[in-house]
Amino acid sequence: MSEFWIYFQIGLKHVLDIHAYDHVLFLIALTTPYAFKDWKRILLLVTVFTVGHTLALLLSVFGIIAVKASLVEFLIPVTILITAFFNLFTAGKASKNESVNLVFFLTLFFGIIHGLGFSNYFKTILGGTASSKLVPLLEFALGIEAAQLIVVFVVLVISYIVQTVFRFSKRDWALVMSAFVIGVVIPMIVESPIWNR
Repeated sequence: MSEFWIYFQIGLKHVLDIHAYDHVLFLIALTTPYAFKDWKRILLLVTVFTVGHTLALLLSVFGIIAVKASLVEFLIPVTILITAFFNLFTAGKASKNESVNLVFFLTLFFGIIHGLGFSNYFKTILGGTASSKLVPLLEFALGIEAAQLIVVFVVLVISYIVQTVFRFSKRDWALVMSAFVIGVVIPMIVESPIWNR
């Protein structure tokens, strides 16, 4: 049980690390268009992201995929930027089923990219054979899922307060938060090591 908590806490800290806030930024961008009444869709999106993240770690642990760290560090803020821009262009519009499928597919794909960003570190903290890493990987994934749900809950609470107390419309909230995320993430893209060639 103590081993479970070790990897579960690594998953929690991976998402909630104040110095590596890219994960939180992505979750803010992902959650901004939704309210508490959309909890099923949000839960599914968060879980799809965790599945993508875990799949990337699995592929990396078994040596099936390997991507240069500088490329992944560049792609992670790009995924956040795309998600925030998607919110800007869809804010206030009724959600259509075809866009929902696109959002789920992109969330899975972006989860894979974010997982690749952590794969090198994850491999260094785990010894032994690839198959012996499966259980710790699942424990880590549960920690990620729990941390993501905490972030999503906080974003939804702030969203509820802003929209009920301060009378922000849902559209204005989505625009302001997406603009905030874009403002934070553009410097991350500009300062990416990928440009230093």
